[in-house]
Amino acid sequence: MTNSATNLGGRKPNIVLLGIDSLRADHMSVYGYERLTTPHIAEFAESATLFEQNYSPHIPTTSAYANMMTGLDCFGTGVVALRHKGEMRDGVKPLQEFLKEAGYTTTCVGFESPSVRHFDKYIGFENWNPGPDGFAHKAENLNDVALPELERLAGQDQPFLLFLRHMDPHSPYLPPPPFNRMFYFGDECAPAYHSMEPVMSFKPFCDYFATWMPEGITDAAFEVAQYDGAVAYMDACIGQIFLAIEQLGITDETIVVVTADHGETLDEHECWFDHHGTYDNTLHVPLIIRYPGQMPEGIRVSGHSSLIDIVPTLLELCEIDTDVAFDGKSLVPMAWGEELTHPTEFYFTECTWMRKHGWRTPEWKLILALEPDFHFKPPVELYHLPTDPEENVNLAETEPGVVDFLRGRLEAWVAKREKESGITAPVLNQPGWHGAKDIDYFVSSEQAYETLHIGNPGAARALQAKAQEKVNP
Repeated sequence: MTNSATNLGGRKPNIVLLGIDSLRADHMSVYGYERLTTPHIAEFAESATLFEQNYSPHIPTTSAYANMMTGLDCFGTGVVALRHKGEMRDGVKPLQEFLKEAGYTTTCVGFESPSVRHFDKYIGFENWNPGPDGFAHKAENLNDVALPELERLAGQDQPFLLFLRHMDPHSPYLPPPPFNRMFYFGDECAPAYHSMEPVMSFKPFCDYFATWMPEGITDAAFEVAQYDGAVAYMDACIGQIFLAIEQLGITDETIVVVTADHGETLDEHECWFDHHGTYDNTLHVPLIIRYPGQMPEGIRVSGHSSLIDIVPTLLELCEIDTDVAFDGKSLVPMAWGEELTHPTEFYFTECTWMRKHGWRTPEWKLILALEPDFHFKPPVELYHLPTDPEENVNLAETEPGVVDFLRGRLEAWVAKREKESGITAPVLNQPGWHGAKDIDYFVSSEQAYETLHIGNPGAARALQAKAQEKVNP
């Protein structure tokens, strides 16, 4: 490994950080998925370091990006809820501020949140609604603004941070052709299928689904295929970013990071086509880092890593010293085989549509509900990951000793971090976390089910009628 400053003639490396929303690692072909969803990222990984067991500990988006951009856990940032009010904790410095102090110029493409304040420049793009053709061109819309900005930044004398928040494959899953039918053949509305019945009868979400899922859909496999198509579409558009970096002649002087804030639950665990729940399909996210000469090429690291490790890693690669005590630590030693793994057990939280926390080890996963949830799930869930990797068999009642042991580990960790940080565990103190007026915490699953809702019934009916007019003009 060479000295990066010497390698670049004393100039700091550029950073292109791709934060991909709702991308689960196990639906990427580069992570072993059977469908060819990520060929461009796979080619990129041939010259990069891929971390196989990378996790997002604090779900969902708002808290996860806070972890990603600060190197701190939820006690450090104070952020656990999707609808977080205000800023991160006082004194928290995100990546962009470290870099600006070191002479970087910074651009954020995609959104604002507490973790992405203080960029020099912000650029938005259409990242939710489908176009006139009925398909969502989110990744193309991002490229339309990101590629010119990348070219501008590459032409400057000072190093840069370009942070891109990709909105594929976040719902709605409406990838344009040919990606919309790349992984599905048949009639998704055939009466023989019934797998969408519980999805479309789930009152909190059904009106949202009706705004973008095919009218009369009966086959849940179609929406899984649409998600995979959105991943493949996103991958193709990201391939253009990789190509631009190469053609601009800045490959050797640019650190490129591919990661995600969280995964997606699709049709599993009744967390229909969303990213709530703390199962591994939401916690396990990709992390791939390329920096020629400074990170190994074509290496797959089997040790555990986390979103909180990204900032310490980047600061080491950029040779930027700080006295900040990060909760994560640099992955450079692990990439070069000098360390086997970072901590293999960890505390996790969720505060999206349900409020939970838990403890994960390589063998066991304990999930504790902090209030009743709208899926009527049991208050304690325990899964044996080696024999039940999809977390379908709850062993909480048959393995009470394991529950007590893991609960003790969780409570000891929380007490330690509360003492170190001087605050109550954030997930324990989130009144009004769900956004429902005049309700701070739910007292029953029935109350949660009747209260929480996304989508507009009238809008759903109007969109479905409009779609039907196109089919039968």
